[in-house]
Amino acid sequence: MKYVLALTMLFLSSALIAPAQCTDADKKALEALDASWSKAGLSGDKAALMNIYADDYVGFPGMVGKTSAINSTMTAFEKNKANPSGADKVTYDHYMISCTPLTATVTHRNTVWTPDGTGGKPETFYTRSVHVFEKRGGKWLVVSNAGHGLDDYAVLEYMERDWNEAAMKRNKGWLEQNFASDYTSISSGSAALMNKQQDINDTINGKTVVDWNDLSEMNVRIDGNTAIVTGVNHVKGKDDKGVAFDTKVRYT
Repeated sequence: MKYVLALTMLFLSSALIAPAQCTDADKKALEALDASWSKAGLSGDKAALMNIYADDYVGFPGMVGKTSAINSTMTAFEKNKANPSGADKVTYDHYMISCTPLTATVTHRNTVWTPDGTGGKPETFYTRSVHVFEKRGGKWLVVSNAGHGLDDYAVLEYMERDWNEAAMKRNKGWLEQNFASDYTSISSGSAALMNKQQDINDTINGKTVVDWNDLSEMNVRIDGNTAIVTGVNHVKGKDDKGVAFDTKVRYT
């Protein structure tokens, strides 16, 4: 009896100290706040930025405070305003949000197009941002921020996820842009050998409906200008007869 009572008390104690998770509404609010933060920087809305940054904000790696961070943003805004054609264009995606009711970590990829890349030519490169938020007085504020460039390994991992999403959403433009002209694939379902156009047609016009997919066990190997990516693709949806399926496929 004492043993059962001890276990019961331990369980209740664990339940009391276990951190509660934030709601889906909180996650949506955090993603919206991140978008507002970016929009405020692009439009030079200093008042909005003042309300987004916490007074004790610290940016890494330079240990930048709130005032310096906002001043840097405003300097960049004025520079781009004077020369719009020289401004970078940034898009944000692949959000990962982990939070409790009072704290949150938001991670996302940044795809940056710059007109003045290597050798003075336009190019696209990728970075990743990590933001830390706290809810104070019922309002989310950014308390810290860090960012870094992505190496080829990370770029390829994200590209695999882009490919998965493009296939699910039947995004023909993405497939045409990212498949090489001499692309070759082997269907995991029919074992059919397909070239670029055949694979795109099969993806766009196929009767199979993908409702959800996720990648795991990803491994990237790079040798010079060649890379091999392996992993497991977990897919849920309906086949050409409308029958639900839930399958995992290992890919290379």
